[in-house]
Amino acid sequence: MKANWEKIEKNLGVLEVEVETERVTEALDKAFTKVSKKANVPGFRKGKVPRSVFEARYGVESLYQDAIDILLPEVYTQAVDEADIFPVDRPEIDIDQFAKGEVFKFKAKVTVKPEVTLGQYKGVEVPTQKVEVTEEELNEELVRLQGRHAELVVIEDAAAENGDITIIDFDGSVDGVPFEGGQAERHSLELGSGSFIPGFEEQVVGLATGDQKDVEVTFPETYQVEELAGKLAVFKVKVHEIKRKQLPELDDEFAKDVSEFETLDEYKADLKTQLESRKDQEAKGVREGLVVDKVAELAEIDIPQAMISSEVQNMMTDFDNRLRSQGMDLDMFLSFSGQTKADLQEQMKVDAEKRVRNNLVLEQVAKDEKIEVTEEDVTNELETLSVSYKRSPEELRSVLAANGSLNSLREEISLRKTVDFLLSNSKEVAPVEVVEVEEETTEEVK
Repeated sequence: MKANWEKIEKNLGVLEVEVETERVTEALDKAFTKVSKKANVPGFRKGKVPRSVFEARYGVESLYQDAIDILLPEVYTQAVDEADIFPVDRPEIDIDQFAKGEVFKFKAKVTVKPEVTLGQYKGVEVPTQKVEVTEEELNEELVRLQGRHAELVVIEDAAAENGDITIIDFDGSVDGVPFEGGQAERHSLELGSGSFIPGFEEQVVGLATGDQKDVEVTFPETYQVEELAGKLAVFKVKVHEIKRKQLPELDDEFAKDVSEFETLDEYKADLKTQLESRKDQEAKGVREGLVVDKVAELAEIDIPQAMISSEVQNMMTDFDNRLRSQGMDLDMFLSFSGQTKADLQEQMKVDAEKRVRNNLVLEQVAKDEKIEVTEEDVTNELETLSVSYKRSPEELRSVLAANGSLNSLREEISLRKTVDFLLSNSKEVAPVEVVEVEEETTEEVK
């Protein structure tokens, strides 16, 4: 096989490929095997038609498209490797020649990863990040932990409040007609969680156990179920039970229950150390982001739109996965927020372009500085991941190798090492203090 790459403009080029006749013959054989299983030829069972009979009846040309479909992906990938290019979008294929006994010739117009011209990346100035845990922050963390260890207590003689867990029946209808998904019995609903249609939870607040009420709400105009969008719905609601969080006292007993310490003061001292460590990591993350952004700003790159679009899709997928982990999905989020998928994608474009730019710059720095990922790096990373996933490093390696993600792991490690390199070669400077200056009035200027 021969492959010739010629750049025609910016990140666009043409890959001309010639494939030997032997591989064309093999592809035609595979195409015949596939097609003959479905071919109807009088006097022969399916899959038993002789090749000569098939070609005499249908012509060898009837196999060409299937043969191309079989051969093209394989030879295109090989041609890309041979030309040492990195496509970032689907190629535009133009078949020049394909016939039995002849060389297969085609052209592929390909958008490739752009070249990166680095600016300054050593000695970049990065503002220092002050790390301090205030008494207020410490108390907020204690309150959060207090809430985590709260007990749910059934409330008998009080009205429901925001934050309470209510056990309710509801039966919804639009114009008196029940709709799918609008009914449930003994459903657990946390008031103030925003998990129901806007306006629903607010009307349950104030009800007591045994109360019944007709709750009227209007579905959002962009609701995912079109026949309900913008419609007024009535839900017949009955409250079976109300549960409220009962917070434990913040005292020495609390410290003993939730930690290894005997007193609250000891627990608070340890908690402050933990918060300082967390803030240290957060501050480092901020400095890393600043140095990468600065180095990326100083670089020259012409980013193909295809790379930005691809990153937007990745961000949409990640966002959907996060929503699902919280019991929602993308369609539900869009209906609640009143946005369309196109609106969300448009909002993500700026961040997507920034991500692509930063990653391209980091790759180029790693290349110029010969930052490599060793087997020891991979082993250490797998050992760290094994704690989170509760699987051995060997198992994780096998899984990642099987699904083709081991190279992605190496890329992540490389990017991280490159960020560490940039940070260690940066200069810390004091944060710039913004001083507000009162503007002079027109009269004062005169």
